[in-house]
Amino acid sequence: MIDQTSQFFAILTNVGAAKLANANALGVPWKLTEMGLGDANGTDPIPSAAQTSLINEWRRRPLNQLFIDPVNPAVIVAEQVIPADEGGRWIREIALYDADGDLVAVANCPPSFKPIMSQGSGRTQVVRMNIIVSSTGNITLKIDPSVVLATRDFVERRIQEELYKLDNKQSVRVATTANIALTGLQTIDGVSLLAGDRVLVKNQATSKDNGIYIVGVAAWQRAPDADSNAEVTSAMILSVEQGATLADTRWQLVTDGAIVLGTTSLTFQNITQGFATINSPALVNPTANTPPQFDNTKALATSEFVKRMGLEYGDYTNYAATATLTAADIGKVAAFAGAGAMTATLPTGPLIPRGAVVKILCGMGTVTVTAAAGDSVDAVNYVGNINMAQGDTAEFIRIGSLWRLIGGSVSLKYSALMSGSNWVTQPQFDNTRSIATTEFVQREKGSFASSAGISGGNVALTAAHVGTRIEMSANGTLTLPKSSTLPKGSSILITTSSAVDAAKLALLAGDTLAINNVSVPSPYTMSMGSDILLVSDGEKWRAHASLECLRSSPLFAALFGANGHQVLPSGWIFKIGHASTDTASGTVPVTFPVAFPTACMYVGAMYAGASAAPNPSLCQCSQPTRTGFTGFMTSVTSNSSAVTVGGYNWLAIGY
Repeated sequence: MIDQTSQFFAILTNVGAAKLANANALGVPWKLTEMGLGDANGTDPIPSAAQTSLINEWRRRPLNQLFIDPVNPAVIVAEQVIPADEGGRWIREIALYDADGDLVAVANCPPSFKPIMSQGSGRTQVVRMNIIVSSTGNITLKIDPSVVLATRDFVERRIQEELYKLDNKQSVRVATTANIALTGLQTIDGVSLLAGDRVLVKNQATSKDNGIYIVGVAAWQRAPDADSNAEVTSAMILSVEQGATLADTRWQLVTDGAIVLGTTSLTFQNITQGFATINSPALVNPTANTPPQFDNTKALATSEFVKRMGLEYGDYTNYAATATLTAADIGKVAAFAGAGAMTATLPTGPLIPRGAVVKILCGMGTVTVTAAAGDSVDAVNYVGNINMAQGDTAEFIRIGSLWRLIGGSVSLKYSALMSGSNWVTQPQFDNTRSIATTEFVQREKGSFASSAGISGGNVALTAAHVGTRIEMSANGTLTLPKSSTLPKGSSILITTSSAVDAAKLALLAGDTLAINNVSVPSPYTMSMGSDILLVSDGEKWRAHASLECLRSSPLFAALFGANGHQVLPSGWIFKIGHASTDTASGTVPVTFPVAFPTACMYVGAMYAGASAAPNPSLCQCSQPTRTGFTGFMTSVTSNSSAVTVGGYNWLAIGY
């Protein structure tokens, strides 16, 4: 019976001890592969070295983990995970098997019932066996990852192991500045350390002892992320948090090649100050000697040198009279302003390099720019002095002993573009920054570029007809160009003479013609003596501001027939109709086919019945409304209703 005096332990079996001794003696690997679990038939088992099997084994599976205890290197830890859907049995005895299937270690454990999910309670259970051996050197610590489950502890430990191998390490509190004793609490770089602080040790007299350490009351230990060869590699980097001299610095391990911790010398380099940070004194307000004017070596260029070379104008010098410029004026603006004519002589001398530039401004009066003796001045297609008027600018570049005009407003005088009728008309519909000729402007402006007559027949219009007034002098069909192939806003004006009653407009497949924003059938027939202005919106042809638009405009809406109406642009509306009288009473109500929008102001009627009425009759009406009125007959002599067969025509006016 299990009680407080019970003992639980694991031992190698006789077979296991013999195999371990053989592996150590011969130096051959010994592979442990499986773990078995048993319930010992409900007894309290005591492990025996003579065992070759468990008392009652109910489960055997591959190991989940097999590793050396990090605290005690003489202990091997074997682990197996039992998933939640296996069990329903007690665990009292544990066995460890090798690759040959031999029982090599056996252990007992406190009875533990492993439930399964169908019992209403399930769990994933981890079973470990710790075995003390004389040597672990020849035991193969390897498992098959395809047949085991991973515990959370295993996963976290593996993740931590991989993180520890990264070159970027967790920061340290301080870094050493001199050789120290790696023991006890102490003050480093002005910081009093506490147990557990991380320290970069980099100045040891024996540099193999350098590295990352954890402060302890007694001996310091290397940090867990830098205590193995795999975790300490060349280019390892870490930051220092505090310190009187090394706070906020970064350090890199610059020892190259394979590193054996505790044997290889470790050297750390400050990659913060060592690589000149942006707040380094060397980069705060630096100065240097300005190289000579026109220097083109690899010397450092100061701001003074750059400004003098003309990347910006070095200065602005005023001259009130004729002057000879010198090398000091190169890269500057020489501004001449005087009451009369002045002469500016450009700099000369062998030290002036090719590419040197002088800018001259004529602020008042006139300036003649000339060259010194032995030099010359020219412009494109011109040799000789350059004459400048008030407001002109001129830029000259040095080419050997020649000063050539290359810029400024005065250079336009010598440009072929300005010297004659050499402008090039850009293609139709061009919308770039090219200069526009009068031809281009006339073609593109609101005025039509031309007018053409077409004397009937079937004619297909093209892009060349855009911007043209076309007059149809005989019946025929004009097919419009595809609207989607033209720029938006392309327009064509088409007119018909008074004798043309069958001028038609046809469309290419997929095109539409809209008049007053309403699509019309194609081909569309124009009226005699009419016109239509067609504008492409890039998708369809639209009619604008033309007589054809008035035909279907609501401002001129009309209804034809015995009962009809006509709308005028002013808003007045005229309606006509015919009504037959009631033979019983001589009256009849009239409802307008289309009601007046606001009111009916007048209704008049005229008898239109039998040729001989019983009595002379007149047509009279009741007070009209916007929707209709009532008409009736009256006798001329008695002013009473006269029953008359027939009807009358009426006219109504309103708005």
